[in-house]
Amino acid sequence: MDGTEADLPLAYRSFARQAGGYCPEYERLALGVADDAELLRRLSDLPQSQRQPNLLFGVTRLLGGPVENWPDFRSWVLAHWWQVHRELLRRSTQTNEAGRCATLLPYLPLDRPLALLELGCSAGLCLHPDRYGYRYTGTDRSTAPVLLAGEQEPLLDCRLGVGITPPAGLPQIAWRAGLDLNPLDLRRPDNRAWLRALVWPGQPIREARLDAAMAVATADPPRLFTGDLVDDLPTLLDDVPAGVTPVIFHSAVLAYVTDPQLRAHFVGQALWAVEHRGAVWIANEAPTVLGPQLIPDHGSRARLLDAAEGRFLLTVNGEPRAWAGPHGQSLDRLDH
Repeated sequence: MDGTEADLPLAYRSFARQAGGYCPEYERLALGVADDAELLRRLSDLPQSQRQPNLLFGVTRLLGGPVENWPDFRSWVLAHWWQVHRELLRRSTQTNEAGRCATLLPYLPLDRPLALLELGCSAGLCLHPDRYGYRYTGTDRSTAPVLLAGEQEPLLDCRLGVGITPPAGLPQIAWRAGLDLNPLDLRRPDNRAWLRALVWPGQPIREARLDAAMAVATADPPRLFTGDLVDDLPTLLDDVPAGVTPVIFHSAVLAYVTDPQLRAHFVGQALWAVEHRGAVWIANEAPTVLGPQLIPDHGSRARLLDAAEGRFLLTVNGEPRAWAGPHGQSLDRLDH
């Protein structure tokens, strides 16, 4: 195997560590794939972007295959490889977890009208943070939860660690738009089915949250554009109406920009928008994708990687601010 193929079992083991605390089914499957020469060989024949664990497992669920245990999964995938292969080539992982709005909300300015620009928006479910309900709880169980628009659905739960302040209200969203290589139209049943298949098994709360968020987005569809975050962000910024603050945000997207130079170019664009367009840039990403532009000190980078424990690093205008649960379930200070 070349260097890229040799990294494939490592990617599946890394995913197993991430899934371990949230989805034992996917932890078992990822460890099984990492040690299976035949499946690794077949996956290595695919383009690099189509080998991801979430994509393989989501396609299997979409096609009705078993994901409860490794032997059944392996047998089914090998027996139906031509169908799996076809779907792997035409699909992309577009989880677009609405629960992440709970970790976005505490960092949105509340004192001015905002224009939301979501990059890697999928179906645009995270473009409606003002139309969801929130329940923030603290590490101290004696503290009463903070409810924001608690009558709205979906109701997003988020645990706040020591030193993290819950938001004081909901933002004023004057304009919203998303950019994606393949934005999903929720009027199509196959797109709704694909998003459901991407929800990890054994998580009925996430399934219900997805259905409620899809209902919100279907009732008032946001503007979604087909494009690339590196090439098309400036054009999207030019569409923002005058008198509102642009908020550029993305979650679990930069890992798919595999070229480090392109990723660095995007970071430069975002920082330029902060300085010259008055934008706010909120990134919610795995710390492994943050390059020297954001974390120039190697020692700081190493400490962040060691402390990640499967969490995303939330940065505001390029500055690390908090650890975020990958599905929006928690926010913690960087020293926790």
